[in-house]
Amino acid sequence: MLHCPRLLARFPYSLGVLSFTLMTLAIGCSSPSAPPSANATLSEATTPEIKESATAIAQQSVDIEANNTDVMAAIAAAQVIYLGETHTSEGDHAAQLEIIETLSTQSEIAIGLEMFQRPFQPVLDSYLAGDITEAELVEQSEYETRWGYDWELYAPIVRYAKDNQIPLIALNTPAEVTRQVATDGLESLSGEALRYIPPVDEIDTADQAYRDAISGVFNAHGGAGHSLNFENFFAAQVLWDETMAERIVTQLEAEPERQMIALVGEGHIAYDYGIPNRVERRIPDVEHVSVRLIPAEQPIDPDFADFSLFTE
Repeated sequence: MLHCPRLLARFPYSLGVLSFTLMTLAIGCSSPSAPPSANATLSEATTPEIKESATAIAQQSVDIEANNTDVMAAIAAAQVIYLGETHTSEGDHAAQLEIIETLSTQSEIAIGLEMFQRPFQPVLDSYLAGDITEAELVEQSEYETRWGYDWELYAPIVRYAKDNQIPLIALNTPAEVTRQVATDGLESLSGEALRYIPPVDEIDTADQAYRDAISGVFNAHGGAGHSLNFENFFAAQVLWDETMAERIVTQLEAEPERQMIALVGEGHIAYDYGIPNRVERRIPDVEHVSVRLIPAEQPIDPDFADFSLFTE
């Protein structure tokens, strides 16, 4: 599991800077135990029509073009669409842009971005308004140090949003806060550190299955052999998920007519542990679907996400 390249490609920080990010998420690198299928365990809030579509897709032999066409049709009406990416995959980002282009012709949309941290929302707004250049967006959002993946992987999506005046929503937790929680725990937060995250009493660390999954990665990366405490390690991961979920919800509440397309690492949608069930906790009747973007040669884990869409 530790050597899965798609797992290791997701981490926005080096082990030396922030060890806990090495666990986001190891789940899904093991071989699937079920035959290839586009269906997974859909949330209770998912509409019957979407469930029926997922079931129908699952019953087909996996034909890449047919699968992707059916997935697009099935997800088109959802309020929130989570597109789970591998950050370094050119194919994943090309697929994201194609999905965004297609859905933006059908309805008003907003694009949520894990790649930008919430304090930098004004920078995204300034870029969309034409007040700053793309280069200034990268510089003022501190993209290179806070995210760091090749800007050109995301640039076409950001440019399309500007050209079509599609809101760009910064989803992520400030890195300073995540680091503080990873080392000192949630109880150490106060003052300004609380500004861009949900109330601490809303950060739910009770999911035992999620805890067990993260514990396995934590132990595999040294466990007690490094300075991190597991409870803090796990709380930092959950904070990351909760912060993005809360921001998605506030966007839905502010502009309910807009469909939200959230671009996040696939670990944050895996098995509904991360963002999806935390959005649903806040809006129980939300209609949302998770889509895992995967290479054509990769078998589908039928439980990882609601749908899998093949990329080149």
